[in-house]
Amino acid sequence: MSADYTDDSVRTLDWKEHIRKRPGMYIGKLGDGSSHDDGIYVLLKEIIDNAIDEYVMGYGKIIKVTIEEKTVAVRDYGRGIPLGKVDVCVSKINTGAKYDSKVFKKAVGLNGVGSKAVNALSFYFKVQSIRDGKTKIVEYRRGELVFDPTIQSCDEKQGTIITFVPDEEIFGNFRYISEYISEMLWNYVFLNNGLIIILNDEKIQAKNGLLDLLEHNINGNGPLRYPIIHIQEGDFECAFSHSSSSYSEEYYSFVNGQHTTQGGIHQNAFREAVVKTIREFYGKDFDTSDIRTSLLAAISIKVLEPVFESQTKTKLGSLHIEPGGQSIRNYIADIIKRHLDNYLHIHSDVAEELYHKIIQSEKERKDMAGIKKLARESIKKASLHNKKLRDCRIHFDTNHEKRLETTLFITEGDSASGSITKSRNVQTQAVFSLKGKPLNSYGLSKKIVYQNEEFNLLQAALNIDETIENLRYNNIVIATDADVDGMHIRLLLLTFFLQFYPDLVKTGHVYILQTPLFRIRNKRKTLYCYSDEERYNAIRKLKPNPEITRFKGLGEISPNEFKYFIGSNIRLDPVILKGELSIAETLKFYMGKNTPDRQKFIINNLRIEENLGEEIMI
Repeated sequence: MSADYTDDSVRTLDWKEHIRKRPGMYIGKLGDGSSHDDGIYVLLKEIIDNAIDEYVMGYGKIIKVTIEEKTVAVRDYGRGIPLGKVDVCVSKINTGAKYDSKVFKKAVGLNGVGSKAVNALSFYFKVQSIRDGKTKIVEYRRGELVFDPTIQSCDEKQGTIITFVPDEEIFGNFRYISEYISEMLWNYVFLNNGLIIILNDEKIQAKNGLLDLLEHNINGNGPLRYPIIHIQEGDFECAFSHSSSSYSEEYYSFVNGQHTTQGGIHQNAFREAVVKTIREFYGKDFDTSDIRTSLLAAISIKVLEPVFESQTKTKLGSLHIEPGGQSIRNYIADIIKRHLDNYLHIHSDVAEELYHKIIQSEKERKDMAGIKKLARESIKKASLHNKKLRDCRIHFDTNHEKRLETTLFITEGDSASGSITKSRNVQTQAVFSLKGKPLNSYGLSKKIVYQNEEFNLLQAALNIDETIENLRYNNIVIATDADVDGMHIRLLLLTFFLQFYPDLVKTGHVYILQTPLFRIRNKRKTLYCYSDEERYNAIRKLKPNPEITRFKGLGEISPNEFKYFIGSNIRLDPVILKGELSIAETLKFYMGKNTPDRQKFIINNLRIEENLGEEIMI
């Protein structure tokens, strides 16, 4: 029987109710902090964006960010929010000064939404503005005003201080991952020469713009074919080179300081301009892919009143530098044409190396053509969608609101894949089943991706043959047993991704699924434990004499239980590259020939499992 549709069915939500009920409209997705684009990082970014806009307008070159467990504070030394408008600027939707292009030119914040979303989605939110020797403080709980004293005198330096604690009712038991915070803050300083950000006690500063950014990020791509080309003119800046070991393109693109992870008009314009200029310089109609293969580039443009394709501002949709002004495509094309053509004429050694790189890519592409054709036929024969892949209905390469939740679980064996398949969300979760241990791909050429059936089918499932821009799942989750064999399979899969598709890891798409090691239960309650420490606590909590089950493999976990582990309570460990070693050096150390250094590393990092059960005091 259908519900009655009456006048009482029509509701009007106030600003905070709407944000809390539909957070995805404002911050993309929720998550627990394991992914770099989870909501807690968007909240931090929204507040820092406001401080950056102050810096861009010439006010305050230092921003202090303090993170203590789940409490975040951002302090800028800008103009400070006008004291009579502090409350409305953080609690009244579509209110702010960003609509005044004279006060904020080429700002990141546009719609008067960001700080309100942070306020509504925080358990605690405090704003303090300091201006002209006076201060105004306002405090909220989940968007509700709880403290609003009068304006007081103050001898602190002017600026704005925002303190907030994301609400666990919205984000669950979240955590901040330091690498994600660090990457975000470094990007801010790369894009704003002279800006200093202090993260707790760490000083973050850069001096050479995108040149520094690219040098900071190329470590994982091996040596470059030629020195970085750095172009800067007006509101556009870029830095680029070609890697000696990478197979794909990689971009770090920004608009008004906003990291447009999905690119947009400016990134497309840069790619087109580079191809056109190089073709004209050499007088040859090179294939586009031969020019772009292994290209590493950082791109930044400043646009007046930019249009993004969502509130999270990950893709630029604007066509013009300013409303009614020059097109972004023509603006970038003109700058690239003049500067790159001039650079190649002056630096003949770079022009020669670039030419050899293009010819090499052309030869490799033609050599691979036949292999790819056979690989595609192999995929059809293997009936990918029936045997190896249990697909989902929504994919990352669509515009669906759930696209950020799309996940591919890579499992070992029929029993594990069967349990996940039966318990998954068929809308957003897919399962790819491995047949035994994959090949160790270290040191092999990309031909093996197409010649090896397992890799060929996995690549096809992910849809990353030509570029990861067509990736079908936002999250690639390796789901193997927590035993020696499972760890080995995990290592072989990571080797495959890092060897041939490192940008999947760099852009935060690859995760390890954490599943419980123990189930502790009595007649009233069941607890799942992911570590010995959790097991000890659970036994104490459920005393006396609870039933203890040790899960040896994923196949032992029933589908009904698996729903708990891959649903809203899913635990994912992101695969994060750290800067000590390049990808080539890392793979050589872990997957190359056995060496004394690796033997020493293994011995020093052995974890001896003891029978600690006897030590538990109940």
